[in-house]
Order: sequence, then C-alpha cells, then structure tokens
Amino acid sequence: MKQQQIMRIGSGMMGSIAVIISLTAPGWAAKSDNTLISNNQNRNITVQLGPRPYFLVNDMDSGPLKDKLKSCENGPFKRTDFSIGHRGAALQFPEHTKESYEAAARMGAGILECDVTFTQDKELVCRHSQCDLHTTTNILETALAAKCSVPFEPAVYDSEGNLISPANAKCCTSDITLDEFKTLKGKMDSANPLATTVSGYLNGTADWRTDLYATRGTLLTHKESIELFKSLGTKMTPELKSPSVPMPFDGFTQQDYAQKLIDEYREAGVSASRVWPQSFDLNDILYWIQNEPEFGKQAVYLDGRYEESSFNHRDPATWSPSMEQLVAAGVKIIAPPMWMLLEVESGDIVPSIYAKKAKEAGLDIITWSFERDGPLNNGGGWYFQTLNGLNPNPLNPESVIDNDGDMYDALHVLAQKVRVLGIFSDWPATVTYYANCMKMK
Repeated sequence: MKQQQIMRIGSGMMGSIAVIISLTAPGWAAKSDNTLISNNQNRNITVQLGPRPYFLVNDMDSGPLKDKLKSCENGPFKRTDFSIGHRGAALQFPEHTKESYEAAARMGAGILECDVTFTQDKELVCRHSQCDLHTTTNILETALAAKCSVPFEPAVYDSEGNLISPANAKCCTSDITLDEFKTLKGKMDSANPLATTVSGYLNGTADWRTDLYATRGTLLTHKESIELFKSLGTKMTPELKSPSVPMPFDGFTQQDYAQKLIDEYREAGVSASRVWPQSFDLNDILYWIQNEPEFGKQAVYLDGRYEESSFNHRDPATWSPSMEQLVAAGVKIIAPPMWMLLEVESGDIVPSIYAKKAKEAGLDIITWSFERDGPLNNGGGWYFQTLNGLNPNPLNPESVIDNDGDMYDALHVLAQKVRVLGIFSDWPATVTYYANCMKMK
C-alpha cells in the first residue's frame, strides 16, 4: 500500500528495549537461491520498540497526551493489530523483503502487508508495483537488466552542465520469470535521476532513511510471505496491485489474478478471518465480495479517488460512488490516505467530513501511511497535507505540524475520534507504542 513513491528515499532509528513474547511455530531460513525452507525450529519473538517512540514523545508539545504517552515508557508492550507493517518496516529495511517483514513483526505489528503482482510466468510475488524492480532491487547490476522494458538510460547534460534529460529505467516483474525474480536482492526504494552510471542511479537513498540494512534483502513470492507470516504469528493484508501490462496477460485475466490471490491463502490453510485483501480497483473488491464472501467481508477498498480531478474529499457531492452506495454494494472497509481523514479547525486537529460521512454510512476505516513523510520539522509532506498547509481547510488554513512529535497528535485523533481499525506504518514501533499505551487491541 499505498501510493506516493519518493524518488530519493531513505532514515529512522532502531534500538533494543524489548518485552518478550513467545511464539511456537516453524522457523524459516533462506537457501542460497533465496527460497525459504522450514528449519523446524521454535521462534521466540520479542517486541522491540527501540528509541524512536520515546524520541517522538519527548519531541511533543507539552500537554495531557504527552503526559499520558510518557507514562507508558516502561511498557509492557505487546503485538497489536492496530499496528500494520506497511511493506514491512520500510523506513529502514528494503520493502517487501523477509528482513523487512521480520523487523515489523519484532516491532509489534499484528498485521503485515504483501503488495501482490505477477511475473512473466504468472506467479504472484511481493512488490509494491509491477514495474519497480529498477528502484527496489539490484536488477540493473545483473544480466537481467537486458530484459527490462526500458534498460538504463543515463542522465544527459549539455556542454554547460545543464540537465537535458534525467536518468531513466523501467524493469517489471512481468519482464522476467519467477526463477529469475528470485535471484534478485532487495534494496531501499530509491533512484538518483541525475546519475550517469548504474551505480549512481541506484545510490539515491534519502538522508533520512538508511542503507544499513539493505545489504541482503530477500525477495519473496506471495506464497512464501504467507508461510513467513504464519511462522511469525501475524495476520495478513495483501494488496492486489494494478497491473502495468494490458490485461488479459497471456490469457491471465483480472479475475484470474484476483482469484489466484485468494486461492493461495486457501491452499496454505489460512482462515479468512486472518486476511484483509486490499485493492484500489473497486471491481476487485466486488469480485471478492461476490465470489469469495468469506474473504470479501474483510476486503479493503483503497480509496485513490483523490487522483481524479472531479473528486474533492471535502465535498460529498463529488463522491461517486457515495459512501452509502459502497455499503449497499457490500463494501465494509474503506482505506483512504490519512490526510483525507483529518482537518484543522481553530488550531485543532479534527475528523474530516470524509471521515464523518464514512462512519455515518457504517463503514469501518483503515488508513495509511505513518512514518513515510520524513522529518516533520518543516511540516512534512503528502501524508500530512491537510495539516501542514499544503492542502488547507479554506476556513482554517493554518498549519499545525512543525515538529516530529506532532505525528502523535494526528495519530491520537485518528485512533480516538475517527476510530480507525488500524494504521499502516513504515516503522510499526511508533504505532505499537501508542496502541499499547492506550490499551488498544
């Protein structure tokens, strides 16, 4: 999940304060070819929050919420379904890798996300986009670069050093087979558009992220993610990504694609109650509701209508379908970006009209994505846009975000006033700390 890729991505913090919980489940190890094999060992999983939640609490403005959160600094802390690992723990770990998922589980994320796309031989794999291999893996440094839809093109400058055209590449899972996909290594999602070499292009991680954990990102198939999540004891929220290739793809229809995702949970013996399938395509949600009702009742409609020029999240007259029409069609959970749920009124963060109308219609809400905007000392970016003046309330245009600790004020409104079921986070420890302190499940 979700949209809004950052071209130069990358830092956060990880530490060692922990409370131990025990899980008895098969462990998994990586073979030399990157496939996962059972090693039949029991795992003792510890919830490790590290220093970041404490740093954020200390950075908050004085007030009752800060006092409450500070009172919880010694725990105890446990896993919570309110904390959802967005692509794992993508703030510092290569997204959708074994290492990223394990880090998210250790930070107390009760639900983990595999964004699902498919390879040339129509096998399901975990990637945020069908065509992001050039920014999320080392493919450009391998022989498989020759199979990319658009091989690497260096940045071009004129004689005076002015940029004429940026560096470019496009490498898709549909360009290669599953076996070829499994030879790749995950990296932090980033690219340097000013680069004239492949190594320079791949070296684009933002200074607020890190490459410290990007040395061995293990890529996973969707099936492998299911087995890994089972071994970690977490629940699962796969997102069916929109194909970048025309459908049907070699006879593989959109319905086949949606069905294959569900089939792999059935084959793995996973109860539908532990799965929240997601899609930005309402037709996928309706397909699951109509054809896989056990899974469909927890299907999550990712609301990406903000990209439509006719859509205004502050004006219900522009919402088609309306909240009521979604409910009538069987949709139970809607998931917009968090800025659509928050507004500023008289200097306070409050639920938006979108949030109120969704609840009035009977929809549950999940939102995204926490810890994805980088430092908030200058207000943050896309995910806080209704709070930082980038997309202001016409009646209350002031910004209420000016330091990192303010993110907890936003989270508090989402949890207590909007009453979201859960929130995706690139660093689940931040949300886990809040949920435990507030005694949320």
